[in-house]
Amino acid sequence: MTSRLPHFYDLAPEDRRRALVEQGGLPEDHLAALAQGLTLEQASRMIENVVGLYSLPYGIATNFLINDREVLVPMAVEEPSVVAGASKAARAVREGGGFAADADASLMIGQIQVLGVDDMTAAAEAVRRERQAIIAVANERDPVLVGLGGGARDVEVRPIADSPVGPMLVVHLICDVLDAMGANAVNTAVEAVSPLIERLTGGKTNLRIISNLADRRLARARARVKPDSLTIGSWEGPVVVRRIVEAYALAAVDPYRAATHNKGIMNGVDAVAIACGNDWRGLEAGAHAFAARDGVYRPLTRWWRGEDGDLVGEIEMPMAVGIIGGATRVHPLARLSLRLLGVNRARELAETLAAVGLCQNLAALWAMATEGIQRGHMELHARQVAISAGAEGDEIDRVARQMAEARQVRIDVAQGLLERLRAGGEPTERQC
Repeated sequence: MTSRLPHFYDLAPEDRRRALVEQGGLPEDHLAALAQGLTLEQASRMIENVVGLYSLPYGIATNFLINDREVLVPMAVEEPSVVAGASKAARAVREGGGFAADADASLMIGQIQVLGVDDMTAAAEAVRRERQAIIAVANERDPVLVGLGGGARDVEVRPIADSPVGPMLVVHLICDVLDAMGANAVNTAVEAVSPLIERLTGGKTNLRIISNLADRRLARARARVKPDSLTIGSWEGPVVVRRIVEAYALAAVDPYRAATHNKGIMNGVDAVAIACGNDWRGLEAGAHAFAARDGVYRPLTRWWRGEDGDLVGEIEMPMAVGIIGGATRVHPLARLSLRLLGVNRARELAETLAAVGLCQNLAALWAMATEGIQRGHMELHARQVAISAGAEGDEIDRVARQMAEARQVRIDVAQGLLERLRAGGEPTERQC
């Protein structure tokens, strides 16, 4: 298998599917899921009050080499340039040796809020003293997880002296959820131990819920890019390296830029998470909370110029993802996506997502530091505008091409071009 599929973007959708069978290791019978996706009956069993289906484009980012493994990356996303940008940046990283990634064990935090405690110090000490008993109660509730090697691992106590409702004790139950995202296992565990926590503290438990700030479950990726791989048009590689580092510097000191910087990272992370049936909302919450963990909102990536002149980048962020449970086994495209990625453990999926996030960030910085973000983005966005104007069939590409060349991608321009085209002539740039 190889993720290097030259001119994959030039193929018709049916030919792209054929390439996934030939190069991506997908069985022939998986092609039906790509064409059909989720059925109405399946959707009705997943959430409440189902009345229909809402589809997203499902694309494949190519050229990824992660930990010396070829990876074709499925993405479910509506925003133009995400898949193309990831594929382009992945090729540049590939020429420098690919991504190196790693991930922590799947430790998640369950929180128990305890109110009405008379003696906070004594209550906290009682919880710490009975740590093993609390862990035992939690693990009795999920013998399957424990039998597989997971389960509750530790107990922590956080007294909070001042809150809108007065003092409270927050108990953290640390659980290893193995290859699951973890919400069901952790929520079950904290509910199971709550009666014991009440007896130990003399207080009353209120919230018993997982935390999406999964700072015990971090994933990291690193990339090295040769300057020559970044040369684009008249922009020489060493200049591009300098400008990317300068662009990163703004995010490092300015939360207004850091927010958009991190949004670009999540363009890639979310797209893969959705394709794989994972909780992208939880990933978003964890990522942004982690970015502000020291009280200042910061970028999740870091870029610098290495001593040899190479561009070097790294990312670290919470990555609570799973390959079992939830939609990962229910949604046919989620199952297909995980198979296409070739991941067998949640940690491998976390590593992949970290690499994709770093890659998407590189793609955005590369574009902004050179020709500007709008050129490539608007060329792809032009197709959507053409369709909105009523273009059909080959009219879409013809109208989109004219708008992109004139750099006037607007609905009124598209309507005018379409009228002229249907009147019997190919519109010119001047007519834009």
